[in-house]
Amino acid sequence: MKIFPTKELNFKLIDDQAETLNRLNRRTDKSENLTSQLTDKSFRGIINGNEFKLISSAIGKGAFCVMIGAIEVDKGNVKVEIHKAFRILLSIILCFPIIAILIAILIGKEEPNPIFILVVIGHILIIRYAFIGLAFKYLSRESLNRLRDVLDFEWIKN
Repeated sequence: MKIFPTKELNFKLIDDQAETLNRLNRRTDKSENLTSQLTDKSFRGIINGNEFKLISSAIGKGAFCVMIGAIEVDKGNVKVEIHKAFRILLSIILCFPIIAILIAILIGKEEPNPIFILVVIGHILIIRYAFIGLAFKYLSRESLNRLRDVLDFEWIKN
């Protein structure tokens, strides 16, 4: 089980590479640290040649997903993953149920109840699949739709 989901997609350019890169440069606010900030551009990030590392400029939810990709002559690829700061924060949240078991073992005079252990495992699964999984699915879709609108391309079915 992967703790943090990722998504890798390929796309076909409608325009040529130069026009697509020009459009991406115009709509990207240059930033080395990939943090949310109020801007009139669609993205914040780094563009080096034909490679990019971007976050959506939507305040509050745009920085959750980082899009890393490259634009080739007539096609491109993009990998979407959870931002490193959010991965650290979510890792800490995932550790809370495990800490609860350890505290129960250290404080308790006897073994913890098996139902308690199942509840803790259930909490970990709920955090992973309900919160992290659904948030990633929704926010990555929003970021990828914004990228598709800016770059004007078609997805290639795998």
